[in-house]
Amino acid sequence: MAPMHAESPILTTVDFLGIGAQKGGTTWLYHQLARHPQVAFPRGKEVHYWDSADDRDADEWVRLLQPASRRSTTGRPIKTGEITPAYATLSVEKIRAIRHRCPDLRLFISLRNPIERGWSAALMGLARAQMLVHEASDQWFLDHFRSAASRARGDYLGCLDRWWSVFPREQLLVLFQDDIAARPAEVLDTLATHLGIDAAEFAALPATALREVVVPGLGDDVVSAMPPPLRPSLLRPLVDLYGGEIAKLERLTGRDLSAWRAGRPAPHAGPRKTSVGGATQAADAEA
Repeated sequence: MAPMHAESPILTTVDFLGIGAQKGGTTWLYHQLARHPQVAFPRGKEVHYWDSADDRDADEWVRLLQPASRRSTTGRPIKTGEITPAYATLSVEKIRAIRHRCPDLRLFISLRNPIERGWSAALMGLARAQMLVHEASDQWFLDHFRSAASRARGDYLGCLDRWWSVFPREQLLVLFQDDIAARPAEVLDTLATHLGIDAAEFAALPATALREVVVPGLGDDVVSAMPPPLRPSLLRPLVDLYGGEIAKLERLTGRDLSAWRAGRPAPHAGPRKTSVGGATQAADAEA
């Protein structure tokens, strides 16, 4: 008698995908979406499937992201997906493989002033090198800003061009971290409409929940110090590095990015209280 095999799970689709940008508020977006009863993250925030190797199987990716149920307790459809900022740098070939398997995928990206993003990424690199800020020279930071990896993560124009060359533009929602800070309720309302989930769930959240600052990698109720502000001596090199690209992005999106082009820093707040719990702590520090 032939051996009996368990029936393979029925493949459906992945509904949404956050593609970046690194240090652009994706952990906050994940934290808020994970609260919604119509949203599932079966593998947590960052799966890193498509950027981990060259030979990728879209069906395997879809299997990884199948939720336990496709219906909420109230009978509403559940949307499943992931948010991996590294996907902003994917090749056109991989993006085509994603669309071939999931043609109706809803995409979103959150953009941050690339000058601030470059500084934040450099501070993360500094921590990984087990160095303190005062131990790093201006040249160390300049080398990091100009590194291929940092430049690729700050190449918003290239990212949008690659994804828009494969997916219809209306399937990719462009958000801005500035709006997450200033108008979080509006951001979530826009995102809910884009993903096809009930915006009323977000509208019911208290203002304090919307303004939580989510710090990955820390436990509940941990207070972390704000990162040091950008060194004045490094502002002009960063403006020179990204000023032209910011101007092009401004024209492309129709968004006033004059503050970005001027290199004006974001308002410097006080210490941050993390709202990150166990599952979110597993996400790496790309947000």
